[in-house]
Amino acid sequence: MNLSYEEFIKRADAVKARIAQACSRAGRAAGGVELLAVTKTHPAAAAEYAARYGIRAVGENRVQEGVEKRSQTRAAVAWELIGHLQSNKAALAARHFDRIQSVDSLKLLAALDRAAGELGKRLPILLQINAGHDPAKFGVEPEDAPGLLEAALGKTNLRVDGLMTVAPLSPDPAVARATFENLRTIRDGLATRFGTPLRELSMGMTGDMDAAIAAGSTMIRVGTALFGERAPLQKPET
Repeated sequence: MNLSYEEFIKRADAVKARIAQACSRAGRAAGGVELLAVTKTHPAAAAEYAARYGIRAVGENRVQEGVEKRSQTRAAVAWELIGHLQSNKAALAARHFDRIQSVDSLKLLAALDRAAGELGKRLPILLQINAGHDPAKFGVEPEDAPGLLEAALGKTNLRVDGLMTVAPLSPDPAVARATFENLRTIRDGLATRFGTPLRELSMGMTGDMDAAIAAGSTMIRVGTALFGERAPLQKPET
């Protein structure tokens, strides 16, 4: 990451201004949208920059990369897992991450609940919903969301904070907008049905944050606009 802290401040200020503008257009308070700094493929210095700037949490896609980076980071910052999580990595993720945003199966729920119980903690999670019906994306299908939520609410060692989604890649901005509006509708229906607030709606990234904020996002996940282009991806974790 060839980026000075001074340049990072300029980038972060620009992102915060963009959030404020999007909130203003949507008739929302800017304080209702949190910025999650996505540090995946960037060095530990990226997390240090985010914490120094005052960003509460950073997001990582890979468990082992996040674990290694957290061990190298002295700054006080929360770590959230936003990438797909295999159940065989649940124990490692539960130990080292402050929240798991990508919970998308009954098997993973059970593994995380068991791991959190062994650690003596109540682990915050988000349920990942494939609100854009994209076969290339992870997440439970919308019709299966009630069953997943019901199971999650029954896990004594997990706390369900809300929902997360990733919009399909498309040159048409209407695709992302429809995805985000669908997640909000799903959330509203589930909250009413189960009597739980599901306050967090984690949706929107650098390219589509404006549409996400208009649809009710409470957390946008931004990496490129803060840190620049990502390094080339390494081979997948096994």
